[in-house]
Amino acid sequence: MPELEVGFVTHYFDRPHVAIVKMTAFDVKVGDQIHIKGAHTDLTETVASMEVEHQKIEVATPVTEFGLQVADRVRTGDRVFKVT
Repeated sequence: MPELEVGFVTHYFDRPHVAIVKMTAFDVKVGDQIHIKGAHTDLTETVASMEVEHQKIEVATPVTEFGLQVADRVRTGDRVFKVT
């Protein structure tokens, strides 16, 4: 499946497995499938929820930085792709 690069991970919180993602292009919304890829990371999942400053959002636009709960560990600098 084709993928569009939408951003990168700026921080990761081990508990409760939350990645902070800085958007650089395109939109991501709840229900979209994303792929997080890095030197030691290869994780594909569906976006269940996103938050900005502890407020739930439905759509993340370019230049948004948001929290995303993930199923496994990701690392700072990992690239985030939207699966199309």
